[in-house]
Amino acid sequence: MGIFSRTRDIIAANFTDLLDKSEDPAKMIRMIILEMEETLVEVRASAARTIADQKEMRRHIAKLENLQLSWTEKAELALSKNREDLAKAALVERQKAADMCDQLNAEIAVLDDALRASEEDISKLQNKLRDARARQNAIMTRLESANNRVKLREMTHGSKVSEAFSRFDLLERRVDFAEGRADALSLGGPKKTLEEEIAELQSADKVDAELAALKARLNKEG
Repeated sequence: MGIFSRTRDIIAANFTDLLDKSEDPAKMIRMIILEMEETLVEVRASAARTIADQKEMRRHIAKLENLQLSWTEKAELALSKNREDLAKAALVERQKAADMCDQLNAEIAVLDDALRASEEDISKLQNKLRDARARQNAIMTRLESANNRVKLREMTHGSKVSEAFSRFDLLERRVDFAEGRADALSLGGPKKTLEEEIAELQSADKVDAELAALKARLNKEG
């Protein structure tokens, strides 16, 4: 069952009301566009049939006009031979052809009106279809934006993020424990005596003095 009864309903449709009342606007706009496309195809097919009918009628009218000329010539021939009865019968046949021409021209005029109406409907349907597609793009953009916001919120506040940070905390605790073990190994170890520390200083002074003397000698030689 379609959303619309067809062309007139689509042209008169208020998309905003339809979408506001729909639980799934994205699905609703897809259905609207699909039905509009199908209706547009049907209206164009109907217009094509109308044009084809008019062409056939015009061909028939041309044949009837030739037939009228033929009956006129026959009536003239009959009169020239003093056969008024035959001339009259020929004129009757010519009138029949003329009446059929008039009938076909009247039908073509009706079809012209129908074709103009179809052309207006096609133009209005195309405008509505462009509007619907623009609405669809806007809805899909909003839907994508909403989905992205949901994903971002899940990333920042969801359970997966909490689990990841819990794992980071666990790793940090493991690193703290490893560093603590390394620090603990130095606890209670042997300490240098005062004499050892002074001896180290004296040794350092000797190295510095030797370095200074070496520099002085090199400068003199240079």
